[in-house]
Amino acid sequence: MARTDKKVRIFSALEVANICGVVNQTAINWIKNGYLKAFTTPGGQYRVYSEDLVEFLHSRGMRMPEELEKILEKQMSIQTIAIIDDDHDFNDLLKQYIEKEYENRTILQAFDGFDAGRVLAESKPGLILLDIDLPGVDGHKLCRTVKADAGLQNPIVIAISGLDAAKERESILADGADAFIAKPVKFDELSRVINEAVKKRSGA
Repeated sequence: MARTDKKVRIFSALEVANICGVVNQTAINWIKNGYLKAFTTPGGQYRVYSEDLVEFLHSRGMRMPEELEKILEKQMSIQTIAIIDDDHDFNDLLKQYIEKEYENRTILQAFDGFDAGRVLAESKPGLILLDIDLPGVDGHKLCRTVKADAGLQNPIVIAISGLDAAKERESILADGADAFIAKPVKFDELSRVINEAVKKRSGA
């Protein structure tokens, strides 16, 4: 996705130095020598996008600092999230959690197949939390349809099911889902799965 689609963290040279455990001048030298990509503010200060810092660390074989990993976990590369689940209470609970955990995102809800089709077509969400067990709707078919529709731009699909975990996991992943979570959902696990899927998609 384009950088403008992301809630991107920008660091000063001093913040880069602190994260990497070096003195400020070392970070400035990385920038001046062209090793670390940066831009200059109107006041003449260096600023570094988080994705450029990650690329720099990878290119030099440097370990990813724990502080930067935590920042990246909160930096999602998607702005619109769709929750598709016919259980209204659970759907609302998911919405409340996502709104709290990932700020400034557009959260859309669908409670049946018709709602799901409308939401997906109109909003093209970057992340879909998909209940496989929707009444009257084949969740596996819906997942395959989403992944095959080029117009939807290959959103991340996190499948959720209360059915046999091992069987459903294998089946829905084969249908193209990026991850699977069994009910009852543990929210800390949900955050971990979402963060890992987003980081994997972004290449971070």
